[in-house]
Amino acid sequence: MDSARWEKIQTLFHQAAALPVEQQLVFLESQCCDDPEIVGDVRVLLAEDARSDSVLDGDVANLAGQVLDQSPAQAAPFIRFGPYRIQRPLGEGGMGIVYLADREDLGNNVAIKILRDAWLSPARRDRFAIEQRTLAQLNHPSIARLYDADTSPDGTPFFVMEYVEGVPLTRYCADRKCTIAERVELFSSVCEAVLYAHQHAVIHRDLKPSNILVKPDGNVRLLDFGIAKHLENLGEAVDITVTGLRPMTPAYAAPEQIRGEQVGIQSDVYSLGVILYELLTGRLPFDVVGKTQAQIENILTTENPAKPSEVSDEVASPPDRAATSKMAWADLDVLCLTAMHKDPYRRYQSVEALLRDIDHHRRAEPLESRPDSTGYRLRKFLTRNKDLVQAATAALGIVVILIVFFTVRLTRARNAALAEAARTQRIQKFMTNLFQGGDAEAGPADDLRVVTLLDRGVQQAQSLNGEPDVQADLYDNLGTIYQKLGKLDRADSLLTASLKIRQSLYGSDSAQVAESLVALGLLRDDQAQLPEAEKLVRQGLEISKRRLPANHPQIAKETTALGTVLSDRGSYDQAIQTLHDAVRMQTPQGAPTADDLTSLYELANAHFYAGHYAEADSLNNQLLAAYLQMYGAHHPSVADVLINLGETRAALGDYAQAEQYDRQAVDIVEGWYGKDSPQAAIDLTILARALVYQNRYDEALDLLKQSLAIKERVYGPNHPSVASTLNELGNTAILQADYAAAEQYFTRMVSIYRSAYGEHHYLYAVALSNLATVHAKKREWASAEAIYDQAIPIFVETQSATHVNTGIARIKLGRTLLRQHRYAEAEKETRAGYDILIPQMDPGVTWLTSAREDLVEEYTALKQPDQAAKFHAELAAVQNKSAAKSGTQSAANR
Repeated sequence: MDSARWEKIQTLFHQAAALPVEQQLVFLESQCCDDPEIVGDVRVLLAEDARSDSVLDGDVANLAGQVLDQSPAQAAPFIRFGPYRIQRPLGEGGMGIVYLADREDLGNNVAIKILRDAWLSPARRDRFAIEQRTLAQLNHPSIARLYDADTSPDGTPFFVMEYVEGVPLTRYCADRKCTIAERVELFSSVCEAVLYAHQHAVIHRDLKPSNILVKPDGNVRLLDFGIAKHLENLGEAVDITVTGLRPMTPAYAAPEQIRGEQVGIQSDVYSLGVILYELLTGRLPFDVVGKTQAQIENILTTENPAKPSEVSDEVASPPDRAATSKMAWADLDVLCLTAMHKDPYRRYQSVEALLRDIDHHRRAEPLESRPDSTGYRLRKFLTRNKDLVQAATAALGIVVILIVFFTVRLTRARNAALAEAARTQRIQKFMTNLFQGGDAEAGPADDLRVVTLLDRGVQQAQSLNGEPDVQADLYDNLGTIYQKLGKLDRADSLLTASLKIRQSLYGSDSAQVAESLVALGLLRDDQAQLPEAEKLVRQGLEISKRRLPANHPQIAKETTALGTVLSDRGSYDQAIQTLHDAVRMQTPQGAPTADDLTSLYELANAHFYAGHYAEADSLNNQLLAAYLQMYGAHHPSVADVLINLGETRAALGDYAQAEQYDRQAVDIVEGWYGKDSPQAAIDLTILARALVYQNRYDEALDLLKQSLAIKERVYGPNHPSVASTLNELGNTAILQADYAAAEQYFTRMVSIYRSAYGEHHYLYAVALSNLATVHAKKREWASAEAIYDQAIPIFVETQSATHVNTGIARIKLGRTLLRQHRYAEAEKETRAGYDILIPQMDPGVTWLTSAREDLVEEYTALKQPDQAAKFHAELAAVQNKSAAKSGTQSAANR
């Protein structure tokens, strides 16, 4: 806009502002009858001037930008915001500017939103902070994630979001010439994201294609919650100004928003209806281009749009528009026009209801929003069962019978679908009431324990005998929670009860029963009843494969469950193959889901137990990045991966790094589950192991005794998890020369593992090897040799001839033979163990040092001085390197 035009606007504004409000429009139209745009610009300023708060308290920069039609990309006030380096501006809105930035330490791109002109209005800062808090509570794969928030050196607020490299929804569909089915599929993803926000008490209020980006892989991201509102705050006053300054986009805004009335979830439903209309036709339902403010408001609040089936844009409409059946278009008309009804109470009352009708449309089922006439249901039936009906046309009587039969069947299917939706709502309400205590005005007491809530929930669920399907689902959910809390007997009774109810309701060969069988199998796995666990999981998986489509998520989850059980049984090759299959089934097109990551997590575990440390480390680092992005830094899943990374470092001899990982994990788990939880006990045992390797015995013993007490209370005295803590107690006792205590710990450990796993499992071999070590420490060489001879073949069979455990056991056996002066036999075992470990471990690790010392002695006794000198030199080199490193660290500490 040139300066002369702006001067004219200023002059007219001051002249009109001096007049009574009712005379202002008449004056402007008389002065600018040939230029209605100037009239509109001046009215914007007049309306803002009429507000109760001064324009100086508002967004002056934004106001001037809208009037002048100028929006130059502003330069960032700083090149860096914390660890983020600004690259270029991405866009500019009413409150802030968004820049592309990168984080050099992680190497990823992000979007940084900066509050523009923050000093002008505290209210703007508050609204900006609300957007931060809103994004922080929304964690959905189709909603752009919030990563960080802070203020710049000059106090300007900013927050860091996921950078979405995509294009607006409508442009994506037009550019790719998406079919109607593809557009409806994308729209369904948008609805799911909006539904998620609504479930977290957030309405968007500015849904439009430019706030919905589609990535090249076809995944959508919902953006810009800058004017989102929490449902509990909807009673607050709404900004009632002219369109140019109202927090919404008029073409997509619901009539109640246009009128400045209270908005709700139905307002977002309306906007979704407009978006679907535009996707189906290539144009907006109302043409407001070139219209005055009053005309726009009148059109959007009073006029009804034409049916989508009756309008189209030849360039942007779907390519299969003409080929789409009249019946399909009739459903699409209903979907759009019901969502866009002027009366909020006549629209879909939730996004979930809209999604249900979308699913009905895609399956050619009757819509819930259509009159449930027999003719309509019959037409939908004929569409889905065309081949069957054509085959029956030979006999009119058979046709009549089939129509009646399938109409009844269709009614039952529809009723079942409605019942399923009602059942889901019933369960959600049950869980909500459980934590509210039945009082909508008061939540549970601060000191109310989860177990108390669960016990109360079980009592309530037991009263639902008249709703057995709901009761079975609740028993399944509550049983799984008890299992995670270590209440295995309570979990057993609930999961068994759920299975029995589902068998009576759905039959023994149903997908629901399969789900219960697998849940019970995973419980058996936790109870160390491994053969029964595998049997139940395989049984459930076979049923699901018969009853469900090959790509059904339940099959992938149950395949993961089978891989987990096989790994726990020591069948690592089978486990790895099974888990690879599960990962392939769940390979995501966009951001991975929690189920995807569970499969990857179990695959990493299987590789670790099989001794494939490089593969395990790589997978766990992938998982750590994914979990941090999905959950943040304080989630139990992050702790699980940190523990796994620590275990890998410990297995490779890097004990200090292992301790660092383990301590991070313990902090997370104790903060999440409590210090007396079985999860905390498991991680305490692993942390203690890292301390033992560093000769910090007193610290380790304190942690191990805490862990043992917790595990025995939760699992009983004979559980494998108890044995893992006994193992560390025994190792620590050996290092403190308390051999009687060590023998007691390891003997008990051998008994537990033999009972749980049988005599062909690597953990049983570990227990044997440790017991043999006690005999060796007591100089009972013959008995130690006999036990090592028993353990080593088990390691070879279950883990491999080159596994670290095999190498360590052979070094131990070699020393036992050396002490019996059987030098040739000793050299064979020690050298074999050394050759296994040297390519896999740090040269300074204790086992290799021990092996070199024994080899020097063995080769000297065998009169092979060259070999003895070689290993003596290696010993000296490692010792010198260790001393130099220690000296450097001491100097640094000073």
